[in-house]
Amino acid sequence: MPLKQANWRNGVAFGHDAAAAALSWIVAYWLRFNFDVPADFRDAMFVALLWVVPIQAAVLSQSGMYRGQWRYASLADMRRIITSAAVGALLIATFVLLFRRGGVPRSVVVIYPILMVALMSGSRIFYRAWKEGHLSRIDLDERKNVIILGAGGAAANLLRTVGRGGEWHFVGLLDDDPKKRGTDLYGVRVLGRIEALPKFVERLGVEQAIIAMPGQTHSVRRRAIELCNRAGIPALTVPAYEDLVSGRVRASLVRRVELDDLLGRDPVRLDSEGLYEWLHGRVVMVTGAGGSIGEELCRQLARFAPGKLVLFEASEYALYRVSQEFQERFARLTVVPVIGDVKNAARLAQVMREHRPAVVFHAAAYKHVPLMEDENAWEALQNNALGTLRSAEAAIAHGVEKFVLVSTDKAVNPTSVMGATKRVAECVCESMRGNTTRFVAVRFGNVLGSTGSVIPRFRQQIAAGGPLTVTHPEVTRYFMSTAEAAQLVLQAGLMGIGGEIFMLDMGEPVKIADLARDMIRLSGFSEDEIKIVYTGLRPGEKLEEDLVAERERSTPTTHPKLSVVRPVQNTPFDLGAARAVLERTTVMSDSETRRTLASLVPEYQPTPREALPPLPALRPGYPRLVSGS
Repeated sequence: MPLKQANWRNGVAFGHDAAAAALSWIVAYWLRFNFDVPADFRDAMFVALLWVVPIQAAVLSQSGMYRGQWRYASLADMRRIITSAAVGALLIATFVLLFRRGGVPRSVVVIYPILMVALMSGSRIFYRAWKEGHLSRIDLDERKNVIILGAGGAAANLLRTVGRGGEWHFVGLLDDDPKKRGTDLYGVRVLGRIEALPKFVERLGVEQAIIAMPGQTHSVRRRAIELCNRAGIPALTVPAYEDLVSGRVRASLVRRVELDDLLGRDPVRLDSEGLYEWLHGRVVMVTGAGGSIGEELCRQLARFAPGKLVLFEASEYALYRVSQEFQERFARLTVVPVIGDVKNAARLAQVMREHRPAVVFHAAAYKHVPLMEDENAWEALQNNALGTLRSAEAAIAHGVEKFVLVSTDKAVNPTSVMGATKRVAECVCESMRGNTTRFVAVRFGNVLGSTGSVIPRFRQQIAAGGPLTVTHPEVTRYFMSTAEAAQLVLQAGLMGIGGEIFMLDMGEPVKIADLARDMIRLSGFSEDEIKIVYTGLRPGEKLEEDLVAERERSTPTTHPKLSVVRPVQNTPFDLGAARAVLERTTVMSDSETRRTLASLVPEYQPTPREALPPLPALRPGYPRLVSGS
């Protein structure tokens, strides 16, 4: 608000309150004498206004209530009004006693502050109600009937801040807490359990739902979204819990349900003190710092104030982008952007010799399964396996304390070149045990929205009008958010003592076909408008991913989302033979690369094209298996 306009409004508010003080004084006399004030008291009443109003005005000017706006009047303003009226009445009573001012009955001094509080607060409440539309004659046919799922602090902040005016007409709240049933929240009734949503949608003509349960588990929030879908109404959700409980929520911040709300997971519990003690003030290096995981790892690392963060990345554009972000967001953090290839031993040695990292997070990798399967198999082996070998050897040579390999669930019983090369990388790190550098590997599944993943592809296909291409109706994958994956990589790095392979808790697998349907619906379309086409599995792809290999077993750790994978029987890995293969100068063909991988990793079983699972029988009349047609 411009300063002149604010001063003008504050002047009007101050004048109103001074007039309220004068009117309260007069009405107090009327009430004291049953609306028939004797002549001598009437004269004294008006004379007293000459000192009553200035005293009260002086108190009001020091109260701090003229910094806000009436339309946002709150309990804090009410407290200031009560305090000002009480202090004013006390000063007036003192003035009467000290200067023996006659004609002021003691009951008037008692009644006066009560009337003043009623007038000042009543005016503000009336004005706020008018500005929020409570007093205007709004045609309810033009407003959406909205129901809120959840009746806790988030819903209360939403109702208080957004109000019941404008385009939304709040018809009720639903909450599973039986103690809240039948109670009111800012005039809106808690009607029943969340499961009863379809019944109330039909009974009250609900057109939209707002999910206000940021403190609940993800499964509860997802259940609420599914109920909205079943009831046939669109759902909005509140923003971050911190914004709601602090009262910063606005109508514009209530957003549409996104895919992350459906696939997102409960917050990660980190050992923040342990991570801070481990990382604070130390030099940390991240390879592949411009990739999806590497970039998020850097953001998470910045929270623990490392002394220096070395960003090692082969892509000039990716490195420029991430370094620019860190210059803006983490200006006090020393960031060193380094262009380099993890296959280049000389460059790795030079960077580690100059910056002396204590911890290295190795996230540099090629990860796109079909792209690495044909034409690029040798390059995948070089980058994922040789790059890990060179990085690990440089870490040992330059005194790195801990080396954390970012691996993948596709390394478990691999059928793809990409998965097999990551398994070789794991074996390389396992074979490095016994050195001063401690090696830890961390496996996890797909990351929501990462480069090359299915979700950005689906978004592009929806923007183009479809269809969405899914390999198989039964194909499933594990998903987690980039932030959760990065946080758990840090936690595993802290917990690892050397030689472990950590597996992240991936939750329940998600059908890619269901994911496609969710994205179509969340984009505001139906399957009649955006179709789903099944194209068949590609070489290297599985119907479902494994979490633990046949020769491994999983052991829980002290962290609920991390387990350690240990071999039941050690499979011999010949590091010398692997080094000889990886350091050869001639490029292998794809078939030769696969044979080499099979010799290095016996559990690697490439799937021939003819052995890929066939699509289910086509429906009569359709040349291709299409959903929504």
